[in-house]
Amino acid sequence: MDWNQTWMSPAVRDTEVTRAARRKSSHKKVAFPPAQDETPGTSTTPARPPLRQTPGSLLRQTLTPRSALRNPDVSAILGTGGRTPRFVNTPRTKGSLSMNLDDSDWTNSLFPSPLSGLVDTSFTEDVNMSALMLKEDDPGEAASLSLFPDFLQSYLRRASTDVFDLLEEYEALCQDKVSMLQKMVLRSAPGQQKSSKTVSITWLLQQEMVTWRLITSLYRDRIQTVLEEDFMMDITMPTESEKAVMEQFFQKGSVVRQSQLVVDWLESIAKDEMGDFSDNIEYYAKSVYWENTLHTLKLRRNQSSGGFSRPLVTELDPDAPIRQKRPLADLDREDETRLLKNLFNLIRAGMTDEAQRLCKRCGQAWRAATLEGWKLYHDPNINGGGGELQAVEGNPHRSVWKVCCWRMAEEEQFNKYERAIYAALSGNLKQLLPVCESWEDTVWAYFRVMVDTLVEQEICSSGLGSEELEELPREFLETNWTLEKVFEELQATESKRVLDATKEHYHLIQKLIILGDLDGLLEEFNDWLGRSTALPAHLLRFMSHLVLFYRSLGMQLKEEVCVDVLKAYISLLVKEKQVDLIAFYVSHLPADMAVSQYAQFLEEVTETEQRKHCLELATQAGLDVAAITKTVVETIRERDTDEFSHHDLTPALDAATTVEDQQKIDVIDWLVFDAAQRAEALKQSNAIMRKFLASKKHDAAKMVFAKVPEDSMREIYRQWEEQGMDTPLPAEEENAIREHLCIRAYLEAHEAFNEWFKHMNCPPVKPTAPAQAKFTEKVAHEMKEAEYKMEYENWQGRLGALTEDVKERIYNVLLFVDGGWMVDVREDTEEDSERAHQMTLLRRLCLPMMSFLLLTVLQRTERHQESLRLADIVASDQHRLYEVFSKDELQKFLQKMRESSLLLLDKGLDPLGYEIQP
Repeated sequence: MDWNQTWMSPAVRDTEVTRAARRKSSHKKVAFPPAQDETPGTSTTPARPPLRQTPGSLLRQTLTPRSALRNPDVSAILGTGGRTPRFVNTPRTKGSLSMNLDDSDWTNSLFPSPLSGLVDTSFTEDVNMSALMLKEDDPGEAASLSLFPDFLQSYLRRASTDVFDLLEEYEALCQDKVSMLQKMVLRSAPGQQKSSKTVSITWLLQQEMVTWRLITSLYRDRIQTVLEEDFMMDITMPTESEKAVMEQFFQKGSVVRQSQLVVDWLESIAKDEMGDFSDNIEYYAKSVYWENTLHTLKLRRNQSSGGFSRPLVTELDPDAPIRQKRPLADLDREDETRLLKNLFNLIRAGMTDEAQRLCKRCGQAWRAATLEGWKLYHDPNINGGGGELQAVEGNPHRSVWKVCCWRMAEEEQFNKYERAIYAALSGNLKQLLPVCESWEDTVWAYFRVMVDTLVEQEICSSGLGSEELEELPREFLETNWTLEKVFEELQATESKRVLDATKEHYHLIQKLIILGDLDGLLEEFNDWLGRSTALPAHLLRFMSHLVLFYRSLGMQLKEEVCVDVLKAYISLLVKEKQVDLIAFYVSHLPADMAVSQYAQFLEEVTETEQRKHCLELATQAGLDVAAITKTVVETIRERDTDEFSHHDLTPALDAATTVEDQQKIDVIDWLVFDAAQRAEALKQSNAIMRKFLASKKHDAAKMVFAKVPEDSMREIYRQWEEQGMDTPLPAEEENAIREHLCIRAYLEAHEAFNEWFKHMNCPPVKPTAPAQAKFTEKVAHEMKEAEYKMEYENWQGRLGALTEDVKERIYNVLLFVDGGWMVDVREDTEEDSERAHQMTLLRRLCLPMMSFLLLTVLQRTERHQESLRLADIVASDQHRLYEVFSKDELQKFLQKMRESSLLLLDKGLDPLGYEIQP
């Protein structure tokens, strides 16, 4: 992209400056005072007051019919220097047109240069910007990241008050960022890769800025039109004034009114791009018109010799070069070409008054007069009723002037910019298009001609048309212009640059906004999202906020496309780690989708404080936090699809805890932040622990158990009582509490066995007496034996206590109250087949294991009679533990019983451990 063409004025002075220009230029800038009846930057009073309420509130306001509103200045509407009704220029933070300008420096303020803000930049800002450019690989992207939170803050602050104020704030945010990025590019080395990236982002933000401006202007008019339809009365008052005809035409004609809004919008873009125009004015600040030609003619008249000399005009009236078919002096011709180009650029920017001032300043007052004839004629004295005479407005011979402008545009001897000037004033599209180089220029030409044609057609149909207008080509007066026809014609352009520009994202958006084709706009969005190439981040932000704007107006949209746009933007925010923004945009998705989307984001959040913060944001955004956290836990919990595996029956060490296991352990944190979710925390932790117990990952199960606050059961009962419920807890909660207690009993039993097992296998070592020991060695050995006996007694005492403890805890599992371990007491609940299956399987896996662990304890401590009593418990019909044993497990259990009986027989007791009676 040619950066100079984008930022600097199209009228920038050529590299080679003429000698005459050098003589006339000075350091002091030439300034033109504004007209008496205008203040730079103050837009024309709208035909109807701009909206200052949200659409919802507008429907409840008392509206004033159009007929009661002040009529617009239609001459200002149709002229390039005026503003359309309801067009409100967005305020700027720097170089604003709304500031008070004195006569000495109006040009410097009216056309802010990219360099104009550098002098006022603080030292701190310079240092920060330089540091940013040195550190970042893409300083433009880094500097523009603040737009993401800025747009959200603007929405939260403005969306509930005035949606159009919100759009203007969007534009101002983009404008501020563009100004900063422009400074960065000016400070970077030419051709640097960083600079090119920043230029690209700046262009995107410029396009976004002007697109918000277009939306603000058009939809303010469209909403106002819809709201006033009930008050409209299709009454045409008889009039003999062109201006009055146009006032009525613009009041009732939404097409011509919105077309003029598009013209105003395109002219405001050109005004933004012109830069500091005052430097260019200096080249034309001459007291004498064509002074170089005049000087040459005077020299020739005074010279006595008649040597060879180049033929020049001999007269200096404005028509002399054409009439005599002779040229001006080279320097004057260069100045003339440059002047005409600048005049066209001023007209392109809607600044006809400034163009006239420039003509006067350069000694071409006659040309300024030719730019005056477009104003519509109006004589307020016709129906005055004998009152005081008022001034007549406009040009009574406008039709003659228009025909002359058309003919001048067709005259091939004129400079192309001079022809384009009069083509713009007369609606001659054919002669206007050759100087339109960009998409904006070309669209401006079509819409300007369209408005001109509609105006002339309305005047002719009102009976005020002049015979002179019949001299214009029929295609001008009879063309049936529509918004669609403009863009159809644009697709047929021969300019490759313009044709390529029609395919750019923002130009497509601008086109469809102008057409009011929301379905087409969303189809484009859907097409872009479906492509493999990722959309620019700032474009996605714009698309999302545009969707939110349309929703705020209550417009009918393709909901699935809107959802896809928001989902794409949410994915971008997740990728860019814009944590504080995600919840708000998720809240604008359908409820079920919002839960899954935010849950998916939370899966990657691991820090405790950040988890709390994310849940607070979700609460503020109105999301269903309980459903979200439950979804997060279930998603991570169900990632492992392995079935329960059967234990081996050896007291081996626990299986190691993997990274995936740790994720399942930590995910319980999502449910313990809010006390109201304790019941859900209990259910989910039980489900995770069931899997860990089945996989023999007891340490992992203990960590999950530790995540659940100790007061959870008490809190569940307290919350139930606070609801004023006198009935028992719901079956689901009561069963979850019981299951939690079952798991605690199992983990405590397993922990007790592990402690017993370690102690059992670490007895004190009996010292051995050295052979042929000396007296001192014998004494030392006796001391060690005494110490060993003491340690052994302590060990034995500790072993006995641990044995009793592990017995009690294992029996707590085997003989769990009210129906048994992992058996629900309440059955009046919804069926959960997976949970029921897992609990049944855990009984078959864990209860035999607990039985064998208890047998190990009893047999290793030589409590064989107690081990035989365990057989009675297993065989008891009250507990029915035998049902959870497999055939192999029962055979192994009976084998253990046999071993105990044999050992008892060896001790002289009967097989059950009782003394044998004689």
